[in-house]
Amino acid sequence: MTAALRTRFAPSPTGLLHLGTAFSALYTFEKTLPAGGAFLLRMDDLDQGRCRTEYEQAILEDLAWLGIGWLQPVVRQSERQDHYRGSLEILATLGVTYPCFCTRKEIAEEAARSLHAPHGPEGILYPGTCRGLSNTEVMDRIAAGKPSVTRLNLTRAFDLLGGDLFFEEVGAGPDGETGTMRCAPELLGDIVLARKDFPGSYHLCTVVDDASFGINYVARGEDLFHATSVHRLLQELLGLPAPIYDHHKLIKAADGRRLSKRDADLSIQALRDAGSTPADVRARLGFLW
Repeated sequence: MTAALRTRFAPSPTGLLHLGTAFSALYTFEKTLPAGGAFLLRMDDLDQGRCRTEYEQAILEDLAWLGIGWLQPVVRQSERQDHYRGSLEILATLGVTYPCFCTRKEIAEEAARSLHAPHGPEGILYPGTCRGLSNTEVMDRIAAGKPSVTRLNLTRAFDLLGGDLFFEEVGAGPDGETGTMRCAPELLGDIVLARKDFPGSYHLCTVVDDASFGINYVARGEDLFHATSVHRLLQELLGLPAPIYDHHKLIKAADGRRLSKRDADLSIQALRDAGSTPADVRARLGFLW
């Protein structure tokens, strides 16, 4: 870690800030501040159907209440669609994208019919149903008004890559290891790069934004460890620099479940309303005031 450390915290304003997300914010902030680095705040508001202005405002208030400050202005992915569209066009020119017309239900049904449906760490992998469609078939489906997403053609991406990819892990991923990690993007398959209602997905937008804002250190939960392989692949295809990664532990509920926004009683707002102080919450998460 150096004085040039530059990082970000990127919540989705689809609900209130809960203990798990607050831990990630504090973990990242506390790693950045002593090094004299820069801490950016980005709202990953891709899901326009679920994102709410009131949730964003609540997140900002909770972060400030916890003693976390950030560089202005706040970045919003909803305001950067042209950047994602441009990167998507580069990938299309490279020949590593294709339109997919399958619904989630159809993908699940296809997997259920197959005795050897591919699975990864996040569940069923896309079986590649639309990967081999001809141009005529694609145009016919578009003309018929069938909605589609854009997927990464992993096979063609590997052909372009021509060798192994690696990333530097300074935390302790799922296996508790640090150091140089070999990427395995095949574990996530032909990921979605752009949704039908937005010219980007979490994977593409995160990679583009980190590069655009000079992020050289990414701290996030260990549940995103495997996504890092995909992100490194996209960085390589787009000619973008790779930050170092720090995958931290997840804060879980008493029964061992991963916390989610459905756990309203563990939101920072609920704890504040119940009389907790910032020092109380910080101590609960293992951080001194």
